Amino acid sequence: MAAQHSEHTFKAEITQLLDIITNSIYTNRDIFLRELISNASDAMDKVRFLTSSGTDVVDSDAELAITITTDKDARTITVTDTGIGLTRDELIDNIGTIAHSGSASFMEEAAKNGTQADSIIGRFGVGFYSVFMVADNVTITSRSAMQDATPVVWTSGGTGSYTIEDAEGDVPRGTTISIHLKEDAADFADTERLKGIIREHSNFISFPIKVDGEHVNTQPALWREPKFQIKQDQYDEFYKFLTYDTNAPLDTLHIAVDAPVQFNALLFVPDMSSGGFFNDPETYGLDLYVRRVLIDRRHKDLIPQYLGFMRGVVDTEDLPLNISRETLQENILIDKIRNTVTKQVLTRLAKLAEDDAEKYASFWKNHHKVFKLGYSDFMNKDRFAELLRFNSSANEDADGLTSLAEYAERMKDGQKEIYYISGNSREAIRLNPHGEIFRRKGIEVLYLYEPIDEFIMEALREYKEFRLVAAEQADMAALEAFKDTEDGPAATETLSEEDEKTFDDVLAAIKSILGERVEDVRVSRRLKDSPACLVSADGTSSQMQKMMQIMSKDTTPPVKILELNRDHALARNLLKIYKGDAEDPFFRTSVEHLYEGALLQEGYLNDPHALVARINELLEKSSGWYAEIKNY
Repeated sequence: MAAQHSEHTFKAEITQLLDIITNSIYTNRDIFLRELISNASDAMDKVRFLTSSGTDVVDSDAELAITITTDKDARTITVTDTGIGLTRDELIDNIGTIAHSGSASFMEEAAKNGTQADSIIGRFGVGFYSVFMVADNVTITSRSAMQDATPVVWTSGGTGSYTIEDAEGDVPRGTTISIHLKEDAADFADTERLKGIIREHSNFISFPIKVDGEHVNTQPALWREPKFQIKQDQYDEFYKFLTYDTNAPLDTLHIAVDAPVQFNALLFVPDMSSGGFFNDPETYGLDLYVRRVLIDRRHKDLIPQYLGFMRGVVDTEDLPLNISRETLQENILIDKIRNTVTKQVLTRLAKLAEDDAEKYASFWKNHHKVFKLGYSDFMNKDRFAELLRFNSSANEDADGLTSLAEYAERMKDGQKEIYYISGNSREAIRLNPHGEIFRRKGIEVLYLYEPIDEFIMEALREYKEFRLVAAEQADMAALEAFKDTEDGPAATETLSEEDEKTFDDVLAAIKSILGERVEDVRVSRRLKDSPACLVSADGTSSQMQKMMQIMSKDTTPPVKILELNRDHALARNLLKIYKGDAEDPFFRTSVEHLYEGALLQEGYLNDPHALVARINELLEKSSGWYAEIKNY
């Protein structure tokens, strides 16, 4: 039978496609090798299936492998596989036409502004054509696995046509793609360049990939292996390969899910601080693979931002490379993966916290700043709440950690609320007047050191049946119902009925002096050690108010209620001064000082100059009185 030789013209959409790929939107030319290797892998999967099902194929004993050779001087790359091969008709159907109406979807995507082809290739069955980004001529020599099929040679310069003819000589089963590189793509004939591309994109292909005789993809796709067959040393080695971290991971999570979407994942908790996350908070995610082929590095839609410290891979069969569905449909699948991964990670962290408190403390130390961003994940609010840790008045020092569950276990009988107080440090919180009644009653208080903690409490609002309440907003009547467990300062004499009325006048006078700077002035039920404090009337904590002011760039001190400790020696002295002379300048000076001192403790005093001048004046007078009393 005479050899057949024929010339063909590409379909119109193929011609347009080639022009777009080679001249317009393709930004990463490395992708061509990924696509050729993926096609080769698919071809060998098919022949392996035929063999296992008993079908008689050509060269049934041939090794399933991908072989790549280069010639820098000739500017050529040759990619050979021992897969199922192609017949003449299959070459025309598969190379000359984009199947399954994928061309329409591709062209629609390509027309969008800013679209990059490396995010599109693989989804529409057009990956082969990416070779023309680097090639000025391509030859495909293929022998079908079917018995009696004639080997054929396909040749094209990627312009408007191609030729097909019968191959001469003994052609082994499979496909060989010979690429003659463009001048500006000559560096792709460098062996090390090709090895780097393979390790980046195709390292986990299940068949050996050899470049000029060297086996490149030696790292196995562990996530595809049964868990019981893998040792921790193998996980650690894979983690180091993936992240370039020299240390082993803190924890490992191997996931195999069949529903609601089928995927495998191998995730790691790094044993190092994720503090650098906030330098570029959008750079996070898991590596997305489809059938062992890398589609996107650090794909952030696979995991929420607050789990952005996690490293690892997700591999799915449900996002086929030749998919032609709309973007929304694909996102639904990604969302399902994301939801499943999130729940799996949170469950794993909960188990870590239960089984190994020391290791969980290391996790918290390394990653709590990122993890706390989860306050906005309302779908997993309860899981998130269980994993939170805070320093507490029940801890011996600032390094201690307490969970909400542990706090609840230590609550007093009849206690209905979990209390917290914010400050820059443990010492600052210890000096906060709002904590006095809790110390006196022996009621535990969570210490919040970071601004985001306030948003967490605001988002959670409650833990199980207990409300989360800022210490300054606590119900004083409920707290007073508990017995004192700590002695306060020595009790002062009880005021006479006349002094009770006069003290009401003192409060009114203080309100008159401070005017609109305070909403009200009243006797405090919370203070025993401090003379005064400020309290919000609207239920907002001081820390939250400060953050809101920072965001709105408002530096005006908020209008609050000034509470005065009537039993404090300073308050009693003010009462004496007021009774002696209600217009005494010292009375006004002391009131201003009390107010600004309370502002300073709350972090609202913007200009300390007046306060410092007043302190110096008071020190000058009091030092003179002291020296006189001591007869110095």
